[in-house]
Amino acid sequence: MTRGARWKTAALGVLALVGALVAGAPAAAPAPSAAHVRAVTAVPGTPGSATALSGYAIRSTAEVTDAAAAVSAPGYRTTGWHPAGPRSTVLAALVAEGRHPDPFYSTNQQRIPAAEFSVPWWFRAEFTVEDTAARTYLDFSGVVSAADVFVNGRQIATAAAVAGAYTRHEFDVTELVRAGTNAVAFRISPNNPRKNLTLGWLDWLQPPPDENMGIVRDVLVRRGGPVALRDAHVLTGLALPSLATADLTVKAQVRNASADAVTAAVTGAIASDGGTSIALHRDVPLGAHETKTVVFTPADTPGLHLVSPRVWWPAGMGPQHLYALDLTVTVPAAGAGSGSGAVSDRARHGFGIRSVQAPLNEDGARQYSVNGKPLLIRGAGWSPDELLRWDPVYTEDRLAYARDLGLNTLRLEGHLEQDEFFDLADRYGILTLPGWQCCTKWEGEVNGSEAGESWTEADHPVAKASMAAEAARLRDHPSVISFLIGSDFAPNAEIEKGYVDALKAADWPTPVIPAAAAASAPLTGASGMRMPGPYDWVPPGYWYDKREGGATGFNSETSAGPDVPTLDTLRRMMSPAELTALWKEPAAPQYHRSPSRTYATLKLYDDALTARYGAPVSLEDYVAKAQLAQYENVRAQYEAYARNATDASKPSTGVVYWMFNSGWTSLHWQLVDRFLDQGGAYFGAKKANEPLHIQYSYDDRTVAVVNRRAAPVSGLTARVTLFNTDGTQKYDRTVTGLGVAGNGAKAVALTLPATVDGLSATHLARLVLTDAAGREVSRNVYWLSTRRDVLDYDESDWWHTPTTAYADLTGLRSMARASVSATATTTADPGSPATSTTTVTVRNTGTGNTPALLTDLHLVDAADAPVLPVRWSDNQISLWPGESATLTATYRTADLHGSAPRIRVTGWNTPTATFPAPR
Repeated sequence: MTRGARWKTAALGVLALVGALVAGAPAAAPAPSAAHVRAVTAVPGTPGSATALSGYAIRSTAEVTDAAAAVSAPGYRTTGWHPAGPRSTVLAALVAEGRHPDPFYSTNQQRIPAAEFSVPWWFRAEFTVEDTAARTYLDFSGVVSAADVFVNGRQIATAAAVAGAYTRHEFDVTELVRAGTNAVAFRISPNNPRKNLTLGWLDWLQPPPDENMGIVRDVLVRRGGPVALRDAHVLTGLALPSLATADLTVKAQVRNASADAVTAAVTGAIASDGGTSIALHRDVPLGAHETKTVVFTPADTPGLHLVSPRVWWPAGMGPQHLYALDLTVTVPAAGAGSGSGAVSDRARHGFGIRSVQAPLNEDGARQYSVNGKPLLIRGAGWSPDELLRWDPVYTEDRLAYARDLGLNTLRLEGHLEQDEFFDLADRYGILTLPGWQCCTKWEGEVNGSEAGESWTEADHPVAKASMAAEAARLRDHPSVISFLIGSDFAPNAEIEKGYVDALKAADWPTPVIPAAAAASAPLTGASGMRMPGPYDWVPPGYWYDKREGGATGFNSETSAGPDVPTLDTLRRMMSPAELTALWKEPAAPQYHRSPSRTYATLKLYDDALTARYGAPVSLEDYVAKAQLAQYENVRAQYEAYARNATDASKPSTGVVYWMFNSGWTSLHWQLVDRFLDQGGAYFGAKKANEPLHIQYSYDDRTVAVVNRRAAPVSGLTARVTLFNTDGTQKYDRTVTGLGVAGNGAKAVALTLPATVDGLSATHLARLVLTDAAGREVSRNVYWLSTRRDVLDYDESDWWHTPTTAYADLTGLRSMARASVSATATTTADPGSPATSTTTVTVRNTGTGNTPALLTDLHLVDAADAPVLPVRWSDNQISLWPGESATLTATYRTADLHGSAPRIRVTGWNTPTATFPAPR
């Protein structure tokens, strides 16, 4: 179990708003003043326009004595209020303003008094319209946790009606809006995820003291004519297995808000990224205040039967083709015929053509197929920013990292990101598994002793409305391949029916999963997933056994727990005293791990690190050993699931590393850290998930080749060499003429002998795969022991399996120093001048036998600060004397801040050195 800004240019002005902070550390902010804070948005009268409020003035109700009618009236003076962005929690706004210290550093978050968030807060904004000829609607979701809503001094909704972070609300405020300035005010109730159907953080990180109360999605002011166009979407039917044709069905609601009968014309087009366009037209008679659903099918619109459709594929399986739907509804002017009219409303959005199936295999495991091709889900758990700050560039950077790692899926448990996130996932070809959160109110009715209160009658309509809203929002995104209506527990029959009814009404197109755990529900059946853990340290060999969390079936969340980041990141997130305790005191509580008592310390992890690698002698030594441990463990997790994916019995079908990233500065559950730096966990995953890959199995000593490409490969040569830690070669074997099928198939090249004469207790294995032309296509180096880690499965619990004896890797401490040199040059990308690429050739220049183990390259600026984000072709490589490797690093030129790039080289047995990388 998991347990344990965008800023609209339409704004006239938001005084003193300081930017959303990507890295967690706030920029310098002016001292708070008593200025009048205004947030004003210009709203055009264009039919079909949807303008987001550009920001808010916010203040605690404990400090506002005026009545709601006054607070929500245009022109109300907001002297002493605080500025907030268009999607903001209370704490995010206060941190941005400089009212509170950076909660991502040290224990600063404990200094923020939770009491100030125990009462409702006002979120107030103003918008201007030039005239009132058009109808005006207020459209929003993302209120955490509930709100009384007021427009121009009048209450339009109560907190009982506007409850739940994911419910969507639309109010016709035409009669209240006036030409000129208008005001809208939300009185936001405090959030408690154990009591409200919202969101929380469980044991992922130290939860923010405001519990994310605020408005975290856009509040839209919609303008239109008498007939509104809503709920437009596209159903796709793809011919399998040929992919030769696809049938599209377009649906939309047309709603007559006037007291007169009217014949509306719905017209539009579907266009592909290749330029194909399909015209749509329908005249729709509507009575007064009548709503109808308009449906276009291939039967009445032949163009909706596509021949050779442009199909959307996950990354690595094909291109990510997208289509766009554009609809317009017009109504005739008074006395005019139905053939002419004025635009009343518009709807636009994208979609993709793809088919998702996920039946249960013979072992009861969920097996996903996209466009008829089965795939192993290689995933990780996604986290938003702890303060729910939205930064599109930061989000895209992380999605680019996920693709760089060879992942094909991200799971979003209970933190269902902004629309732009799913747009990016569509573009990058990253599959997503959204779903409700465990162990809070969402599962309070079914989770026994876990946190989360039981449901009342009022909760059921909120849950169903939440499901309906998210289904309508996500259904057309080709990246979304399921919805998990439960996490650690499946819903009961009543709750499940509410979800399923809402999904059906929304034409939900992909499999509905009752839980991420091994559970079932009456309508949706068995989950086909499991979550047996682990969530804390286990040895690499654990992953190969087909028991507990090992590589069989679909493990929806699992990892060996701690992921200690790089020294650069640690020094940005922890105080000197905390850094000392990190390596000297294994039993010390670690604030940057988890609020859970289960994960309060790193003792289990540190005990294993000491037993296997030797006791740390410094912070630098501790971090170096952590990178080795995390590289080997993460690599083994993904490699084991890849190896077992094509087994005839109990194959692995999916694995979700817990997690991809943390929402703050963390010591566990992350492949990439808060600042986008990359360590052993990152490069271990990248190595394991490369498209054509040679790998070693800890359980049976086999060496296999896994081919994730679609096409088969032949004429391969695998060479496996074993070395003592001094570089002395003790075993060498080459196998030629290897072939391996595509789509995740494997071929076993050889099995290493159980014993090798003269092999030291700690030793190295170098695996090299070359193609028919002799080019190296995969290289993988392991540090191994003749003594195995021993697991006590009888004492397993939900979070780990104890280790009773450890592998001996202490021989790595005696490795001689290796001499490494590097030469580098930097060029601007001709296709994207804002992007630079640094090419580095690194060479082991030693004259003896000693390899340079896990040599790490960091692109740094003149101040030796990492340039991030950066995408390396490969990294953390191991080279024997005379060997060299040429690597590339791609990054935004602006992230150098005018500095000349340099390459910092470090390694397990390599002294740190920095080399120029001139342009």
